[in-house]
Amino acid sequence: MFDVELIRKDFPILSREVNGKALVYLDSGATAQKPECVVELINRLHREYNANIHRGVHRLSEDMTQMYEAARERIREFIGAKQREEVIFTAGATASLNTVAYAWSERFLSAGDNIIISEMEHHSNIVPWQVVAARKGALIRVLPFDDEGRLMTERLEELMDERTRLVAITQASNTLGTRPDLEQIIDKAHAIGAHVVVDGCQGVVHGGVDVQKLGCDFYAFSGHKLYGPTGIGVLYGRRELLEQMPPFLCGGDMVDRVSFEKTTYAPLPLKFEAGTANFIGAIGLGEAVRYLSGLDLEAVECHEAQLTAYAQEQLERIDGLRIYGTCRGKSSIVSFNIDGVHHYDVGMILDKLGIAVRTGQHCAEPVMAHYGVTGMCRASVAMYNTREEIDALCRGVERAVRMLR
Repeated sequence: MFDVELIRKDFPILSREVNGKALVYLDSGATAQKPECVVELINRLHREYNANIHRGVHRLSEDMTQMYEAARERIREFIGAKQREEVIFTAGATASLNTVAYAWSERFLSAGDNIIISEMEHHSNIVPWQVVAARKGALIRVLPFDDEGRLMTERLEELMDERTRLVAITQASNTLGTRPDLEQIIDKAHAIGAHVVVDGCQGVVHGGVDVQKLGCDFYAFSGHKLYGPTGIGVLYGRRELLEQMPPFLCGGDMVDRVSFEKTTYAPLPLKFEAGTANFIGAIGLGEAVRYLSGLDLEAVECHEAQLTAYAQEQLERIDGLRIYGTCRGKSSIVSFNIDGVHHYDVGMILDKLGIAVRTGQHCAEPVMAHYGVTGMCRASVAMYNTREEIDALCRGVERAVRMLR
C-alpha cells in the first residue's frame, strides 16, 4: 500500500495556502517540491560545513569533498552507471545536454553528417544540436509523432543512413507524457554506429532508469525535478566516449598541469567539472536520491500512474476539453486546452483557487506547432498528489469554463 498522506508530511510547502486556499501543486513537471530532509541538509551545510571542495587540506574542505563524492556514488548507484567517473555534475539538464553537444561534436561530428531529433523534444534537446550542426555543416532530421502523441519509430530507419552520428531523444515527453520505445531506438542507432543521448528529466523521476540496461551513450537530468535543489544536474556518459571528448568548459579543478606552453586535463569526471562546483546542490541531490531510495518506488510509480489516468478520465468529461497525448503508458503529464478559452486565462483562474498548473509552450514549441496551438495547460502529477487534488483541479477547470465562455 502507498500512504500518500505519510509522504505529504515530508514536504512542508504542501501545508501552505495560496490566495486563502489550500495549495494544490500540480506543476512538478516544471520543478518538484523538496522533502524536509533535503531542505534541512542544505541549511546545515551552509551553517556548519561550507568550504570549497577538492582544494583544501583543512577539515571543512575535506568533509565537504567527502560528502560531494559520496553524493556522486549514490547517484551512480541510483541510475545504474558502471563507474563513478561516468557521473558528471552540471548546472542542470540543459548544461548536461550542451556539454554533450559541444564536446561530443568536436570529436565525432563532421560536415555532411546528420543528427536525428524527435519532434516532441524539449528546446534544450533541440537548440544545442541546431547550433553545433550549423557550426559543423551537419544536418538535422526530425522523427515525427502522430496526433495521439505516439512517436513514429517505424520511420526511424528511413531517416538513418551511414552519415547518422547521433539520435537525441526524450525518455518521457514533458508535454505529451509519451514514453518512446528507447531500447528499440538505441538498438537501431547502435546498429549503424550512431550514438544516443537521452533527456531523462521526466523519466528519471517517473519510473527511473538503469543506464547500463538501457544501453544509451549519454543520459541527462536535472536535480530540481527529482526532489532535489535547483542549479544542479547530472550527465551520465559512457567512459570510453567521455575519454575521447575534449572539455566543454575550462578553468580551475578540470586541469592536471598548466603552463603557458601546454595544459593537460584532470581525469574523469573532473575534466567536465570546471570551476567551483555547486557542491551543496550536489550533496542536496544526493540526499533527495537517498530519500527516494528509501521508498517503494514501484508503489510510487503505480500511485502516479493511477492518478494520471484518473485525471485524464475526469478532465475528458468536461465539454470542449481536449487532451494532448493519449498514448498508453504515458508518464505523469496531462496537457489540455478548452475550445474557445485561452490557456493563460484558465491558469490564472486556477491560481485564484490555489491550484498551480503550467501554462504556455512548455519549452516545446514544435509540439505546439504540430497541433496548431499557441500553448496548453499542463497538470503534472507527483507522488505527493492525491485524488482529492485531481477533483479540485477538475472543479476549477469547470469553473473556468463557466466564467470564460
